[in-house]
Amino acid sequence: MKEPNLKWIYLIILSIIWGSSFILIKKSLLGLTPYQLGALRTIISGVILLTLGFNKLKVIPKHKWKWLFLSGLCGSFIPAFFFAIAETEIDSAVVSVLNSLVPLNTILLGFAVFRISSTLRQITGVAIGFIGTAILILKGADLNPNQNYLYAGFVIASTLMYAANVNIIKRYLQDVKPLAIAAGNYFFIVIPAFIILLFTDFFTTERLHHPDLISSIIYVVILSVFGTALAKLFFYKLVQISTPVFASSVTYIMPIVALAWGILDGEAFSLMQGLASLLILVGVYLSHKRKT
Repeated sequence: MKEPNLKWIYLIILSIIWGSSFILIKKSLLGLTPYQLGALRTIISGVILLTLGFNKLKVIPKHKWKWLFLSGLCGSFIPAFFFAIAETEIDSAVVSVLNSLVPLNTILLGFAVFRISSTLRQITGVAIGFIGTAILILKGADLNPNQNYLYAGFVIASTLMYAANVNIIKRYLQDVKPLAIAAGNYFFIVIPAFIILLFTDFFTTERLHHPDLISSIIYVVILSVFGTALAKLFFYKLVQISTPVFASSVTYIMPIVALAWGILDGEAFSLMQGLASLLILVGVYLSHKRKT
């Protein structure tokens, strides 16, 4: 299959997987604290990826390891906790919308820090998508006036880290296999995640007898296997066969999937948000083009 078509397939699959992750986080929080959720998600994903890719670690050049550490910290470890914390106060669909800031931050960081250029057409596409995102945010605030939007800061911080991660992968890890990148990331962060879990009340009698614990753990396992482990491999491959801006544009389609899940779960949605979603799709189309 030709690479231009292949990257779109990766983009659509990732959008469905990651768009569904926000409702899984919401359901997981019924029986877990944000720190327990973030730690368990990291541990389970790490066990899977290290089992599959441990033998790939020995072929990674030594000078690449510092970038793998930064990639794991920015792209996996901290956001796993920040998104869980954000969803204690903000609807899952709104969090996914805020996550759409990633492509804008990817362009800004790529130009300012990593010296990766973007075309005028890409910038225009991101701007259109950002306008759609802004409309979704404003309408979400109107529909949910009781939500604490200060917690949006956790999501915005995560988008900056995701943007840094995608540029790190494109600039410094382009020649490293996706499975090796994923395994290398979790080689650094699995043990810290387990230490954090030990300092929560996860192993107490009260938590272990929580009525929603079993269902929450099931949701975390699904989230870890598909939303983290499998999705990481797809995403790293997507970054390598496309551009940082195109790869990060997955966050433009994710809110549409997340909003659909939100509606099914009783979260509010308006016609204006639907129109904003169409703007987002236009932004995705424009941002993947390389011509000015």
